[in-house]
Amino acid sequence: MYADAETIRKILTETGDTWAVVGLSNNESRAAHGVARVLQKYGKRIVPVHPKAETVHGEQGYASLGEIPFPVDVVDVFVNSELAGSVADEAVAKGAKAVWFQLGVIDEDAYDRTRGAGLDMVMDRCPAIEIPQLG
Repeated sequence: MYADAETIRKILTETGDTWAVVGLSNNESRAAHGVARVLQKYGKRIVPVHPKAETVHGEQGYASLGEIPFPVDVVDVFVNSELAGSVADEAVAKGAKAVWFQLGVIDEDAYDRTRGAGLDMVMDRCPAIEIPQLG
C-alpha cells in the first residue's frame, strides 16, 4: 500500500540522483552505511545528514536537510518512526521530489502529508533491496 512498484521504479530511475540519507554516519554497523554504498554503486550521489555532519563515503555531511546548500531529489530516512514525520516535513520544505522511509520506518500521517504536498513517497522498503531488482 505504501510502496507500489511504479512509484519505487520512478523514484529509483527518474526522480534524480541526489539522495540525502538522513541518519547516515561513519558507523559501519548501521544499515544506512551499507545502503548508501549501494546507492553510490548505482550512480546516486549520497549526501549524509546526521547531527555529527561527518563526511561518509567521500561525501560532505550536513547536520540537517536545511543546511544542504544545493537541491536534493530524494530524502532517504533512517531515523526511528517517531522522528520520521518531521524529517518528511523538512524534505517538503527543502523542495525534494520524493521521500523514502526505510524498512521499519512507518508514519502514516507523514505519508499522507508528504503525498498531499505532491511528493512521491515509499514507506517501509529499502532502496538497496529494490534497485538491483530493476534490471
